[in-house]
Amino acid sequence: MKVIEGGVTAAEGFMAASCEANIKYKNRTDMAFVYSTKPCVCAGTFTSNVVKAACVMWDKNIVESGDYMQAVVINSGIANACTGKEGFDACEATAKAVEKYTGVPYKSVAVASTGVIGMQLPVDKLVSGVEMMSKTLDASLSAGTAASKAIMTTDTVNKEIAVSFEISGKNVTLGGMSKGSGMIHPNMCTMLAFLTTDVLIEKALLQKAVSEVVKDTFNMITVDGDTSTNDTLLCMASGLAENDIINSEGKDYEVFKEALGFVCEFLAKKMAADGEGASKLFEAKVINAKTKEDARTLSRAIVGSNLSKAAIYGCDANFGRFLCAMGYSGAEFDQNDVELFFESKVGKIEVFHRGVPLEFDEEAALMIMKADEVTVFVNMNEGTEEATAWGCDLTYDYVKINADYRS
Repeated sequence: MKVIEGGVTAAEGFMAASCEANIKYKNRTDMAFVYSTKPCVCAGTFTSNVVKAACVMWDKNIVESGDYMQAVVINSGIANACTGKEGFDACEATAKAVEKYTGVPYKSVAVASTGVIGMQLPVDKLVSGVEMMSKTLDASLSAGTAASKAIMTTDTVNKEIAVSFEISGKNVTLGGMSKGSGMIHPNMCTMLAFLTTDVLIEKALLQKAVSEVVKDTFNMITVDGDTSTNDTLLCMASGLAENDIINSEGKDYEVFKEALGFVCEFLAKKMAADGEGASKLFEAKVINAKTKEDARTLSRAIVGSNLSKAAIYGCDANFGRFLCAMGYSGAEFDQNDVELFFESKVGKIEVFHRGVPLEFDEEAALMIMKADEVTVFVNMNEGTEEATAWGCDLTYDYVKINADYRS
């Protein structure tokens, strides 16, 4: 597998466009269009929040119906959540606009929105945006990058990646883009992610791979503990690489799943590091836990604790906060088995050993924690399972951003 330039247009047959539709933002692009030259098998995962945006339910219907998907239209600024029938009408109008201007059947058009909850989308601007973008669809890498920028809300950087790898002697490509900075918590996190690949794979296996990979990537990040109404991950596979179809779990499936996991982890970490107001990526790695679920639970509890996040921001090696978060996580363990370390590119230092606090060099710990990526490394010494979760520090700017989000 090799990381290559690009994002959603890197794979064969995919095009993208973006435009300034003035849906909420001014003087910036706020709509994106991802299009395939042929119908794609699709897979998706969606928010576990009971309050689901209209676009989430629209997309779930496409994915679960077994139908093909050929295009996705995304808007930023307004989430189309808690919008009743009018919200569904906006989804349908957007999809039908794609059919009108491209000929793609509207029932194969996914829609996604991100932004403020409880505001109605201006349908005329959505339709106008689709018309503009349908005329500028482009397979260039720059078109994919522009699309990744158009879906940003409070994100400070766009997020995209592409990889190439070999399946049954054919070179295949997988690319993706995502957005997410706030209202992010494991359970399909406000995050949106769109993956495109030219691999030939059966729909059921594509869905299985996506569902499994999400558990250890997007579902292992948190910024603020809020699970959004709009979380959506969609993956489209065009089959244009013409590899032997992946229709069973074997070597080819595992190679594809590994590439999918790499792409999803990259995008997930980019979102965690770009958390609202964040100054550093906060990682928790738990090893030698009794079960996989325990490892996931413990690592997520560490990065999800506000006190832990504040300690990371303050570069304070207060290990008690991390142990406390582990203790209320719901996982059962013996604190007398636990070893806890702080780690970064500067070095690694143990601060707690099998139930006993260690005397450690505070200055060395401070230098480790001043790095822009900090890991709390925990050895449970109770099994063989491990998991990693990602978050960010909690800064003053998080409150500032969210105190005036609607304005």
